Parts: sequence; C-alpha cells; structure tokens
Amino acid sequence: MALFFVLPSHSLVQDLRSRGVSAAATVVGVDSKPKYVKVRLVSSPKAGTEVKLWDYAGMLPETQTGASMIVTYDPEDPSRILAQSWVEDPPANLPAYGTSALAVICLGLTTAVIWRRLWILRTFGPEEPPASSTGGKKPSAKSTGDTKP
Repeated sequence: MALFFVLPSHSLVQDLRSRGVSAAATVVGVDSKPKYVKVRLVSSPKAGTEVKLWDYAGMLPETQTGASMIVTYDPEDPSRILAQSWVEDPPANLPAYGTSALAVICLGLTTAVIWRRLWILRTFGPEEPPASSTGGKKPSAKSTGDTKP
C-alpha cells in the first residue's frame, strides 16, 4: 500500500528533474478544499496554456488566485506539472509514511500473536501427541491385508 503512494510521486519528480522545463505561471483558480490548483503558463513555449497542478501524494501547494509561481512541466505532456520548489525538494509524503508505519505495527502484532500462540501450545499442550487415525491401536495383520502366516 505504501508503494501505491510513493511510486507515482517519486517517478513524477524524477521525470521532471530529468526533462522538465521551468516556467513562470499565474494561478487562475484554486478550489476551496483544495482539490485542484489551476495555473496559466506565462513564460514558456506553451504560454497561455491553463493546466491543473499535479498533486504530490494527495497534496497541493497552498496558494491563492492571482499569485505567481515557478512551475516545472513535462514538455511532452504539459498536464504533468508541479511547483518547482516541490521538484527540487519534495515535501514529506505523509500518506506513504503513515501506511508504512501501520504495516510495521501490523507485522509486529502478528508476529507477537504467533509467538504467544506457540508458547501457549508448548506450555499447556497435551503431554503426549494425539493418537494416530487408527485410534491408538496398532494395525493388525488382518486390517493391513497382510496374508503371510
């Protein structure tokens, strides 16, 4: 589950670091929740293009309509765009950290329950192993189909 939060964000940042183009942009729309931040590129070959910023692990930069910012976008796909500061130094990926912490806790608790169960079975288990499927009796020659005298 943690990889679900880490891999897309990490690959986007790596792609933008390797082939991204930086440009000035103006924020033209911000949802109040925020579910999106829409920017218009100002100084780039794609000037005038309006694009929604890509979220980084479900997070978007705090900004307001009319604000200026420097963004980095993929020239092949301008919809893949992040604030330049997030490309240079991505924020903490809290959903991935939280999911990793929960996974470690669950693994630790599962291990503790298994060890406790094994200890209980060894300490308070029966003195003798249970009888086999023959009911504790030794198989006779008749029951095994042995016809030798």
